[in-house]
Amino acid sequence: MPPLLEDARPLLGGYRLDGASLGTREHISPHDGRAQALVHVCGAAEIDRAAQAATQGQRAWLALGGTGRRDCLIKLAELVAAEEAHFRDIAALECGTPVAIGGGAPLAISWIRYYAGWADKIDGSAAEPIGANGLTYVRHEPYGVVGVIIPWNSPLVAISMTAILALAAGNAVILKPPTQTPFAALRFGDLALQAGIPPGALNVVPGDAEAGEALIAHPAIGKISFTGGGAVARAVMRTAADHLKPVALELGGKSANIVFDDADLDAAAQMATMLGLVVLSGQGCVLPTRVYVQDAVFDGFVERVHGIAGSLRMGDPRASTTMVGPVISEAAAQRILGVIDRAKAEAGGVLVTGGGRGTGELAAGAYVEPTIFAGIDHDSHLAREEVFGPVLSILRFSTEEEVVAKSNDSRFGLGAYLHTNDLRRAHRMAASLEAGAIAINGGLPMGPNMPFGGYKQSGFGREGGRAGLEEFMQLKQVLVHL
Repeated sequence: MPPLLEDARPLLGGYRLDGASLGTREHISPHDGRAQALVHVCGAAEIDRAAQAATQGQRAWLALGGTGRRDCLIKLAELVAAEEAHFRDIAALECGTPVAIGGGAPLAISWIRYYAGWADKIDGSAAEPIGANGLTYVRHEPYGVVGVIIPWNSPLVAISMTAILALAAGNAVILKPPTQTPFAALRFGDLALQAGIPPGALNVVPGDAEAGEALIAHPAIGKISFTGGGAVARAVMRTAADHLKPVALELGGKSANIVFDDADLDAAAQMATMLGLVVLSGQGCVLPTRVYVQDAVFDGFVERVHGIAGSLRMGDPRASTTMVGPVISEAAAQRILGVIDRAKAEAGGVLVTGGGRGTGELAAGAYVEPTIFAGIDHDSHLAREEVFGPVLSILRFSTEEEVVAKSNDSRFGLGAYLHTNDLRRAHRMAASLEAGAIAINGGLPMGPNMPFGGYKQSGFGREGGRAGLEEFMQLKQVLVHL
């Protein structure tokens, strides 16, 4: 087993480079603000080398056939499973995810295994052509080389929801993790080689804006998959448009979580607290951070959430008793605290708990207390904008029509949640809510067999199921004249 955080050197064509063109940067622990390792920062030069390696690697990967690719991906899932504890520790160090929550390995493994099963089942269709005497059929073919840009909040899961799909479809991948969190991605690349995936079929190039721009613009890259925020997505689309290159975007959200007066309030409060404040310290795109609660049960719900939040232990992510870790960086902590200060002044509700940063031994880290605001205005900045931190907003509503209108009154549309024991209402609401994924009386398990993606400014394209595989394939018509 390698050290947890080796110096992050890019993985190109099956081997680690000694350095990168943009030099090195210290990786700072979100827990205590100390330097942990060096990150070699890649730029256009490494992207070009990766594109050359990927072009060759894709030929070798395609030559294995569907069964060969299936077997490699099955082996990769086994290797990741064998190192689950290792990935959990890496996540605690590089992005502050508590080991009690985990580094996403079980979810990632389920996605790898699922798409291993798709690798040998890619088929087409055949028909009698109109206007000709013959046979026409359709082939599903890979793009060739796909550029995958992932975020920092859950790298292992992001890889398995994007790069694995592209590999199962027969593509080679150039994976660009951010410099904040390159370590899980690089270890994943090492395991891919051990699993028999040919050198160059999966390259890992840690970098920031320059590497991303070069990846999108490179002529050898057939498609881009980007997961992140809307501002960067606009830049991705502008560069892709200059090169007429297709993109798939999974972007931010401000997911509504609707609690009706007939719901199981204990279960709804537990779900709202754990998904809104604990998981990834609120740094997730589809987390239910905007909670609408019906008038009759509003006070009881707030009381329950407050009680659960009070039992959460914030601290060192490598301690088994820690439930809430730091946010990704000091800059992120300062931004989140700024949002909280603004909400205190203008949100219109009350600060139920939290609102500050870690103290004592946590003062040196990027810690923000789990924070709950109740009774805030629907039109406040806090209710409408993605915080990406441990801040839960609780709002009132009276009628079903009112809450549907308020939930849909958002530029985001990634997920939505509702709690009710009225079956008719559940289906009626699911049809009315403008979001790509709806969960009723629980969370979204992010199952690999279901298509996941956004409406409106939460992106386009899908991850999961057959739809996710087809994101990384092109259609070719073949006509045989008889």
